[in-house]
Amino acid sequence: MTAVGGPEESIPGVDPAKPSIARTYDYLLGGKDNFAVDRALGDKFIHDLPGSRVIAYDNRGALIRAVREIVTSGVKQFIDLGSGLPTADNVHQIAQGHQPTAKVVYVDIDPVVLSHGRALLAENEYTTVIEGDLRDSERIYQHPDTQALIDFDQPVALIFSAILHHVNDDEDPAGLVKFWVDRIPSGSYVFISHFRSEDDPRSAEMQKLLQGSLGRGRWRTDDELLALFGPDLEILPPGLVPSAEWRPVEEPEELTDWQRLIAAALAIKP
Repeated sequence: MTAVGGPEESIPGVDPAKPSIARTYDYLLGGKDNFAVDRALGDKFIHDLPGSRVIAYDNRGALIRAVREIVTSGVKQFIDLGSGLPTADNVHQIAQGHQPTAKVVYVDIDPVVLSHGRALLAENEYTTVIEGDLRDSERIYQHPDTQALIDFDQPVALIFSAILHHVNDDEDPAGLVKFWVDRIPSGSYVFISHFRSEDDPRSAEMQKLLQGSLGRGRWRTDDELLALFGPDLEILPPGLVPSAEWRPVEEPEELTDWQRLIAAALAIKP
């Protein structure tokens, strides 16, 4: 593994024998910040479920387009919850490419994410990386770095990119979104991308694989995904669609069955 600060053993809290959501996703995107155990899990998707890797790429593409849409609308503050490992075209790179003073708070619980992110962003005064569990929203909100960087009297963009499907039903994912929606003003945005179930064998097989290896991973139906936004947000066109079809630069060819299993939507708080 290529690690900022040395081998995996030098990063406190890292268990190289246990797969990580962030590091497996990094591997699927062609990154190098992963361990053998993460590659083994990723290879199950690549080899046992051929074609499924496109889900990671489609998700990343939708995130890039969403951030571009948000920052060009004039919103200059982002909170990326469950941000994962830094790759090319991160939220701050896209946002600050259009608005150099755009502010970004990255939140993750993975020690490798925190180590790499802090090293890469040490000299970026408008960006910070904080340790936080998505399920402990109050702690993230009250964190000194969040409060120092984000002005909650001004519009904020909340990014839930491929993270809420790692929140099990009994952990109330809709409630986690509502916590933040209640604390952002009118004109704020919420972006959610999420594994999408069509009650098909593929999504059931992938859910079984993730639950068995990570203890979490939930494919939800369109109705369940729309419910995550709650009643206080207005979902913008084109609505909830497969990620490849969310405001693409060029219209995609006919989607594969795998591409239909990741969806995205952007909403605004009126």
